[in-house]
Amino acid sequence: MAINKRTVGAEYEDMAAEYLKKQGFRIIERNFSCRTGEIDIIAEEKGCICFVEVKYRTRRGQGSALEAVNAVKMKKISRTAAYWLLRHKLPEDTACRFDVIGIEPDGITLIRNAFDYRY
Repeated sequence: MAINKRTVGAEYEDMAAEYLKKQGFRIIERNFSCRTGEIDIIAEEKGCICFVEVKYRTRRGQGSALEAVNAVKMKKISRTAAYWLLRHKLPEDTACRFDVIGIEPDGITLIRNAFDYRY
């Protein structure tokens, strides 16, 4: 039986969203996409908009889940976040950051402010 990557990804994103809620985040939107890219979870923590990338690994041989967020991915997420802020008519000085959640067999790791905006 073939495993649907989108279904598996959605399950891990559900895990990540539940984890964030337990950490005190409020989920605003999930799977926001536009021409520039996709953001897995958009949440709010203490007045800060958090654009969260979810990565999972089932085996260690693939490298860590967190290592999978490379410069190209960071640039796409940054541009997509800028569009989301514009679309929601939020001011340029809105507090926001980029977080990454890594889900691996041994647990979940959240890195707040994992990277800066990439042009």
